[in-house]
Amino acid sequence: MQFTVIQRVVGLLLMIFSSTLLPPLLVSLGYGDGAHNTFLLAFAVTLITGIVLWLPVCRLRRELRLRDGFAVVVLFWTVLGVFGALPLALSEHPGLSVTDAVFESMSGLTTTGATVITGLDALPRSILYYRQQLQWLGGMGIIVLAVAILPMLGIGGMQLYRAEMPGPMKDSKLTPRITETAKTLWYIYLSLTIACALAYWSAGMTPFDAIGHSFSTVAIGGFSTHDASMGYYHGNALIELSAIVFMFLAGINFTLHFYAWRGRSPRPYLRDTESRTYAIILGSAALITSAYLYVSGTYRDPADALLHGMFQAVSIGTTTGFTTTEYHAWPGFLPVMLLFISFIGGCANSTAGGMKVIRFVLLVKQGLREIGRLIHPNAVIPIKVGNKCLPDRVIDAVWGFFAAYVGVFTLMMLLLMMFGLDQVTAFSAVAACLNNLGPGLGDVGANYADIPAAAKWVLMVAMLLGRLEIFTLLVLFTPTFWRK
Repeated sequence: MQFTVIQRVVGLLLMIFSSTLLPPLLVSLGYGDGAHNTFLLAFAVTLITGIVLWLPVCRLRRELRLRDGFAVVVLFWTVLGVFGALPLALSEHPGLSVTDAVFESMSGLTTTGATVITGLDALPRSILYYRQQLQWLGGMGIIVLAVAILPMLGIGGMQLYRAEMPGPMKDSKLTPRITETAKTLWYIYLSLTIACALAYWSAGMTPFDAIGHSFSTVAIGGFSTHDASMGYYHGNALIELSAIVFMFLAGINFTLHFYAWRGRSPRPYLRDTESRTYAIILGSAALITSAYLYVSGTYRDPADALLHGMFQAVSIGTTTGFTTTEYHAWPGFLPVMLLFISFIGGCANSTAGGMKVIRFVLLVKQGLREIGRLIHPNAVIPIKVGNKCLPDRVIDAVWGFFAAYVGVFTLMMLLLMMFGLDQVTAFSAVAACLNNLGPGLGDVGANYADIPAAAKWVLMVAMLLGRLEIFTLLVLFTPTFWRK
């Protein structure tokens, strides 16, 4: 471990992050909401801390190693969650405790969307904007953004990129150079954000709400500027349809967006096994939800049942977490079914959470292969994705991830129950945070404000594990990682 190199990188990244406090500062000055001093103080503290860390080792010129990359990613997300909480803790409104401020910040940066704040409609505009911006920055990972900048400062970025990017296909690059890859990802991300904001504005949102909701839609975050979330626009089908389209697009592998844009053709989506499975899962969930809502009499108008069913299926299935109604109060099996779909989540290399569709596909294929081996014990049955045979090492990694996921989930659920949460609340809270979904069931159906502080810290770890896909964080706790 090169601790001085890690210190230098974290210092630089903190200085970069301090600049993201300037837009909400300008929003505060523009709206005159009185929160500008809060953002100014948070900016100064973050910038000075970054300088203090960076200055003693600024002349150091060493390449990051793989182990250093893992440490930087975990450290930075942890440190960023704390420093991102400064405006929320220092502001008179919403007046959060340290625990609640860090929870809200970590929830935003990991694009979880679980909130402890009520009375959003009465908050200063700059605070509302800041929450949305946190999710937008976290959506593609601020580390990936830094990958495009750090090489200019004499620091290699491949180690950070490999540690940060989600999914089992992280070694595939869109362009020959890692810096260009990071830039390409951000251009796609920015283009989708702009298109989403324009769609919301055209559909009837105010410019402020359109920008804010586009941030959290493309980031698959779920934060809103209103307590009622998308339900605030109840009756505006165009807004809900726009949200469905962009949530769906944001849950697709961004590599496919790049190839489709470059080739001016939808063929990359149609040929990809993961994207096809993703569409089938969400489409099936939407049809089942809509049909049951109509049959059960929850909505007597078929159009309302279809719209609400589609919206919630896509929102929960992609782990966005927007709501148009209290879906956790829907009848029968629907709330639990939707929660289980969030375990699958979106595609690899997207902004979605969950285990990722590609892992789900590989787990199903491996299960079918084992059934086949019972009938033909000596048969060699390869596992293919498309026309490509996957090595056993990939399958082993998927099974390892699944085992770690189940183990972590079980431990955290038991901890929450130990802190006094009932079974439904504990199960759904861990699921919603580990899958970076946000809204759960039971006592966390609306928000997380009333659960114990200890439970919130456990869920913050769950958010971080989900965002970094478990292994990136767990590897730091293995003796092998620290062994020379």
